Amino acid sequence: MSLLTIGAAEAAQRLASFDTVIDARSPAEFAQDHLPGAVNWPVLDNDERHDVGTEYVQVSAFDARKTGAALIASRIGALLQAHVQDKPRDWQPLLYCWRGGKRSGTLAWFLDQIGFRTTLIQGGYKAFREQVLEQLGTLPLRFDYVVIAGRTGSGKTRLLQALAQAGAQVLDLEALARHRGSVLGGLPFEPQPSQKAFDTQLWHALSAFDPARPVYVESESRKIGRLQVPTSLLERMRGEGGVVMVTMPDDARVQLLVEEYGFFASQLERFCGHLESLVQLRGRETVAGWQALAREGRWAEVFGALMRDHYDPLYLKSIGRNYSGAATAREVLLRDGGAQALREAARALAQI
Repeated sequence: MSLLTIGAAEAAQRLASFDTVIDARSPAEFAQDHLPGAVNWPVLDNDERHDVGTEYVQVSAFDARKTGAALIASRIGALLQAHVQDKPRDWQPLLYCWRGGKRSGTLAWFLDQIGFRTTLIQGGYKAFREQVLEQLGTLPLRFDYVVIAGRTGSGKTRLLQALAQAGAQVLDLEALARHRGSVLGGLPFEPQPSQKAFDTQLWHALSAFDPARPVYVESESRKIGRLQVPTSLLERMRGEGGVVMVTMPDDARVQLLVEEYGFFASQLERFCGHLESLVQLRGRETVAGWQALAREGRWAEVFGALMRDHYDPLYLKSIGRNYSGAATAREVLLRDGGAQALREAARALAQI
């Protein structure tokens, strides 16, 4: 057989047609970002890649290639033994590495020699990344968005989840960013992805949508935690999207916040540390009062005060400034954050 090669644009369109997408880069490169659904078969581990790269710069490219070839040959044998023995004759893998194709090309040669129909991505991950960035400039413009807005604790994220369960097209940016989008928004034991990984996941989600149907999305700022939302998406949401304003009684909002952020009870100093970032905006005395309430375990009071004195004024100012449709938004009242109320609202909204 002979190895097949395809460009990054074609690979992006045909990912689902391959049985396995194999990333031959090091685990550290893979962790930063990879093609959707890819598995990591590293032909060099993190230390080996570093050492070969150092030799390439400090000694010579020839010596580095000799060292790398020996390491790669040894590693490929282990990869074939671990991952290929159960593969049928008609298994079709897609491979890539960083750019030049030496790592993925060597692994692909062995798979091809076995008899598998093996395909390589020309330009590797670097070319794919360029495709993602290019398409993120135009892909968001294909859709009409329904923007779910509302004050903190009003159940916007839960409503998005209920809409997804009802069969609507939902773009959950905070789920992709692994962050709730506020000073307290970091998830308890889950770091945010890299910007590259966020971009790839966003591109993948948008690529699966039908332009003939609306996409439901939560109102967001330019940044979610430390991650940047593409300008094309943000401008489309803010300029063209219809806005749905979610409201909920204040006592139900406090209850929802206690439920969502209750993990801070076991991470008290982390919570108080996050509040430090609000000193310049709200003053030392106010922030110290919130921290004192938290240390006394008076969480409902803490979140009620944060909601009333920080989040609500900030959000109402932001939504009016950034979303032109906010003034004429359709209002959806949630009596609470319970499943039944969310299902009823989602069913009604899905008819828009």
